[in-house]
Amino acid sequence: MASHHHSLLSFATLATTFSIVFTCNFSLTEALNGGFSVDLIHRDSPNSPFYNPSETSSQRIANALHRSVNRVNHFKPKSPVSTNSFQTDVISNSGEFLIKYSVGTPPVPMLSIVDTGSDLIWIQCTPCTKCYNQTAPLFDPKKSETYKKVSCSSSQCKSLERTKCSNDGKNCQYSMSYGDSSYTNGELAVDTLTLGSTTSQSVPFPKTIIGCGHDNHGSFGKEGSGIVGLGGGTVSLVSQLHSSIGGKFSHCLIPLNSKGKNSSKLNFGSNAVVSGSGVVSTPIVQNPQNPVTYYFLTLEAMSVGRKRLELSDSSTFEDLKGNIIIDSGTTVTILPEYFYSKFELAVEEAINLKRSDDPSLILSLCYKTSKDDIGAPRITAHFTGADVMLSPKTTFIRLSEKFLCLAFGAGDTLSIFGNLAQSNLLVGYDLVKKTVSFKPTDCTKL
Repeated sequence: MASHHHSLLSFATLATTFSIVFTCNFSLTEALNGGFSVDLIHRDSPNSPFYNPSETSSQRIANALHRSVNRVNHFKPKSPVSTNSFQTDVISNSGEFLIKYSVGTPPVPMLSIVDTGSDLIWIQCTPCTKCYNQTAPLFDPKKSETYKKVSCSSSQCKSLERTKCSNDGKNCQYSMSYGDSSYTNGELAVDTLTLGSTTSQSVPFPKTIIGCGHDNHGSFGKEGSGIVGLGGGTVSLVSQLHSSIGGKFSHCLIPLNSKGKNSSKLNFGSNAVVSGSGVVSTPIVQNPQNPVTYYFLTLEAMSVGRKRLELSDSSTFEDLKGNIIIDSGTTVTILPEYFYSKFELAVEEAINLKRSDDPSLILSLCYKTSKDDIGAPRITAHFTGADVMLSPKTTFIRLSEKFLCLAFGAGDTLSIFGNLAQSNLLVGYDLVKKTVSFKPTDCTKL
């Protein structure tokens, strides 16, 4: 039988889709108890600056898949680079989520891309030697009473890879380049970061480490300024808020095809505890080979209906440890090439329809049908200690009026548990216990 699946370089390329705007509404007392939640607005919803009213929902999904063309490259091991620039972990304007927050005193509102696959929080600042076009005014550090440059002898400067001293030997300068040739260069500073919109009560976090970018270039959308990292490294937002949020955050993503006005949610602190019946948890695997930024889990098997397919037929279980990254910025779920073909075949055998090729050649297993219910089997991901049943609404995705496709692909080096598979699950990260928990949840009802 001919092999239908595409290798991930052709494919992992398209993994990212979600772009979301965070708007924050929470009371000060809740925040002081360490718990607060923010709304996530899908990039293609009417509340988003990216919204294009003339597109159909299937066009939005197809565009979302095309937008993610560089995403998987950012997880690949980086080649050696010179000391004044280093590769890091996000692909710029796959613009996957946006967060609304403020920087400085008085607070200046920001809208930035958010990413669980990167750490540093950086924004575009004046004076700008070279900046990409952005709709909002650039941040002017001279106008903030709480802005303070970080010295190059400080621990904050040393906690970031390959920073350097300014010419006068005093201040810490950072330089970062991304897998798609985008980059940001500037100075490291601390300032007050305020979560919450400027209209509702908001919570200030003083002395947050930020990068003030004076030379930035690449495929960043003009709607946003810079990036906010939610990764596991020391300068990410969640690591810096660690003590106030007890190392906990969670999110509940609504399926891409949901109708209605509900938004996805991002929760911090006591609001992020995932508890009650139906919760399963799996360890975050840390080992010296894995960058601390990424959240690695262990995927032991996948079930298609009642048929369980083991990832290791021959290798020992140790080889599987930390074999998949959970990432909110990647759309589809990417499985190892050797395993994907077995998995796809099992799904195909369980569906009583003739397969056809996706004309855009993005996804491998497609059916030409206008029906959303094709009798697809229930798919379960078996992580160590956690069997996670995926929502049938999210294992197949409609690419056009005519085509319905399996939202999984094959990867040659990396596996990623993407955001479609995470839809309709409350996903909780506990960075103290080093676990990720899952609870089946109708995210539209939260």
